[in-house]
Amino acid sequence: MNRTEVALPATVDEVIAGLAQRNYLCDRRLATALFLSLKLQRPLFLEGEPGVGKTELAKALSDWLGSPLLRVQCYEGLDIAQTAYEWNVARQMIEIRLAEAGHGGNRGIDHDALVASLYSREMLIERPLLQALTQARSPVLLIDELDRADEPFDAFLLEVLAENQITVPELGTIKASAPPFVLITSNRTREIHDALKRRCLYHWVDFPDVDRELDIVRRKAPGASERLSRQVVEFVHRMRTLDLFKAPGVAETIDWTNALVALNTIRLDPASVQDTLGVLLKYQDDIVRMQGGDTAKLLNELQARGILDGPN
Repeated sequence: MNRTEVALPATVDEVIAGLAQRNYLCDRRLATALFLSLKLQRPLFLEGEPGVGKTELAKALSDWLGSPLLRVQCYEGLDIAQTAYEWNVARQMIEIRLAEAGHGGNRGIDHDALVASLYSREMLIERPLLQALTQARSPVLLIDELDRADEPFDAFLLEVLAENQITVPELGTIKASAPPFVLITSNRTREIHDALKRRCLYHWVDFPDVDRELDIVRRKAPGASERLSRQVVEFVHRMRTLDLFKAPGVAETIDWTNALVALNTIRLDPASVQDTLGVLLKYQDDIVRMQGGDTAKLLNELQARGILDGPN
């Protein structure tokens, strides 16, 4: 299949500007890694804490390039049938019955021809990995949270990532005329096999600094005032320095800001924070810790720096 050429960025600055148009703000190191991934046609392996924007990068890239987004959401027990291909068993059974009906049973059936038709390309149901190799336009292939899948799945991906092809035993090898743009994400709940990592460019996605996260909140929570947005971002950044089981990500910062706006909150105070901790934190032990005195401590720090005004 002939592919439609996708216009790729010529510089790292173009990557930064293009993603920003899609409201995805990345630092120069991440933009450089993505630029090289596109330029060298190598998968980009992204690790980092949940909620730092790894998945959103694939969505923004797909939108910016005008390429379809194909997503494999990984989980324990994931196999080839769910990610690459499977045979259309229902249609195969119909073909067998039609062949038998046309010949009054098994007699007279050309079994070789029947088998060939049963395992023809038309009988193959394509899943995202195979679709990524057969699209008319190079897609963005997102293999999301690979660490949630079983280790044998890493080995299966090697052929796709290294050769841009999938071998179907009954049919042969299906190879892409041009490689898809591959992004792989991991929250590092397990180590990914070295053989797979070697086939990728690597980047650790960290939490953004205060100014960049504030800019993200401005774009994603436009209903919040500048003062409230600043207070939220500063509070969350200090919260991430605590020994929490799960520090809030950028996604939680955005959700919390929008929740405070929905409650008509003008500024942070102990009551507004305590009442909405379930938006920001997802583990009861973390919520109990914040309720036990850390909330007041962080608010006092913001007040001392002039970010909050008045007593809390």
